[in-house]
Amino acid sequence: MLIYRFLTGVDDSAFCHKVTKALSEGWHLHGSPSYAFDAAAGRMMAGQAVTKEVADQPYDPDKKLVDY
Repeated sequence: MLIYRFLTGVDDSAFCHKVTKALSEGWHLHGSPSYAFDAAAGRMMAGQAVTKEVADQPYDPDKKLVDY
């Protein structure tokens, strides 16, 4: 089964570490990163989709994706 996550955060080193941690746990980049300006906060926000192939098992919407 292929699972999907969309990581988001302020465009800073903490966001880069979040993506790097996901990659170190077997997730793979999916598509290009996205950026948007949060006018209320006056900062750039970043997002990156990641996917991971896991052993065939039933999908459980109550299970956290990081627990697969």
